[in-house]
Amino acid sequence: MALQAARLFGSEDLPDAAQDHDPGQAIGEQLRELRLVKNLTLREVAEKSGISVGYLSQLERNHSRLPIGVLKRISDALGVHMNWFFQQNTEGDATERDVVVRSGNRRRMSFTGLGIQEELLSPNLSGPLELLISTIGPHADSEDYSHDGAEAGLVLAGTLDLWVSGRHFQLHEGDSFAFKSTEVHRCANATDSPTKVLWVITPPHY
Repeated sequence: MALQAARLFGSEDLPDAAQDHDPGQAIGEQLRELRLVKNLTLREVAEKSGISVGYLSQLERNHSRLPIGVLKRISDALGVHMNWFFQQNTEGDATERDVVVRSGNRRRMSFTGLGIQEELLSPNLSGPLELLISTIGPHADSEDYSHDGAEAGLVLAGTLDLWVSGRHFQLHEGDSFAFKSTEVHRCANATDSPTKVLWVITPPHY
């Protein structure tokens, strides 16, 4: 589903390990990867973040220290929670991280006010597709949106109401679907129990 994040985390919301972390040591590659996925130029992100293009370029190459305050502004420009960058798959066997995501190492995002949580199952966003699981809370609604690409999904649990270009479908556990992401689409859960959906999106749109 790959929704845009609804708000930023303040420093009090960061994982404990992030409070004293030097972001510049590990985050540059993630910054560049996410910027390219969103089809944004260095200049566009720099202007939205209130920093220079040169400084942003250095950050993406891990050549400059990245203060938390600057990361917060860049996160806003990229449309993600700041703690996205502190959920990198850094545990386990380093030789498998580019291929395997262990269940305890998934990057997670919550969308405040929407009642939707997403877990990224892909090792990164640099490949041709994105795999994720959405947990759509009781009576949650994504509202209408669209983007480039195509997507497909499988309802793992619960009931999903899906609209694609104005057409309404109600899907249950085991049902699947596919459509062009350029079509206006919307997902909702009208029940009192959570709904889980496995999504495949190409190209990555997180």
